[in-house]
Amino acid sequence: MRPARLTSRADRLSVVLVAHGSRDPRAAAATSALARAVRRVQPRWEVHASYLDHAGPRPLAVLGSLSSRRAVLVPLLLTNAYHGRVDIPAVLEEAADLPVSVTLASVLGPAGTWAGVSPLLIDGLVRRLPARGLDGVVLAAAGTRDAAARETVDAVAGALSVRLGLPCAVGYVSGPGVRPGAAVDLLRRSGAGRVGVAAYFLAPGYLYDLAAREALGAGAVVVAEPLTDAPEVARLVAARVEAAVVRPLAAA
Repeated sequence: MRPARLTSRADRLSVVLVAHGSRDPRAAAATSALARAVRRVQPRWEVHASYLDHAGPRPLAVLGSLSSRRAVLVPLLLTNAYHGRVDIPAVLEEAADLPVSVTLASVLGPAGTWAGVSPLLIDGLVRRLPARGLDGVVLAAAGTRDAAARETVDAVAGALSVRLGLPCAVGYVSGPGVRPGAAVDLLRRSGAGRVGVAAYFLAPGYLYDLAAREALGAGAVVVAEPLTDAPEVARLVAARVEAAVVRPLAAA
């Protein structure tokens, strides 16, 4: 019998998760937890965490240290705003001289108004929402000045509303749009007695904490934890990687 062929490290696919980064150590811990969850989904991949700011290591440093010849960058972003459109493509450009072929995956949220909302993302939000018997839900998000990105958050809120069978309003901690506390108040004034908050955040930090305080202060009965390493998010990362690997082959 012919012995099984062992895959060399150079032949293995490397997956580099790219988070924004934060001074809050909980954020890096959440990203590391998600990296471990993705490894459990796809044990054949080498999965690494990296950060654009604050925490280290930086994506380019991780790419330069890889022993494999192929890598996929996965933006740990829920909207395709500035970081997704500018910062991460810049990393891809800077990596052109490295001895590794790098492909960029899509963000975890909808890439644009034309893109559908992944059921895995909605299932992850539902998993983190602890209370039942709610009359309405606020989808609390960090916020962005990018109008197209805000439209994708609206699309997620719409999909979450359908999934739960409840009205769902969006609340932004920063930038244009209704604040989380005001969104809670809006739902309560429209007749929703028990309002819960779904967290459109991948990791805890200052903005998540602020959203939670505002929502609870306005009468929300529960605030969900960030998505972090929810199994559905790990599977969504894997799906983004697989799609990125298939796209270049399909275009060849």
